[in-house]
Amino acid sequence: MNKQELIAQVVEATGLTRADAVKSVEAVFDTIGNALKNGDEVRLVGFGTFSVSKRKASTGRNPRTGEPMKIKASSQPKFKAGKGLKDSVN
Repeated sequence: MNKQELIAQVVEATGLTRADAVKSVEAVFDTIGNALKNGDEVRLVGFGTFSVSKRKASTGRNPRTGEPMKIKASSQPKFKAGKGLKDSVN
């Protein structure tokens, strides 16, 4: 399912207009993204938890040449599925 299909499902489930459904879906994505950007965690009980994981700087190897290269520290978004979501899939 892509974003447009998700919006179509929201329209069908809620009876909102397509424009309102687009705004709603965008607002949810923006809110989660902004919370993660600020270092917060987003917990949706029964669905899952969005968080940010810090990766330390490290040294890797260029696969073509084999020479060492530095990999800088970064932050990565992370999602852990909740019990309700896990149960609905299994």
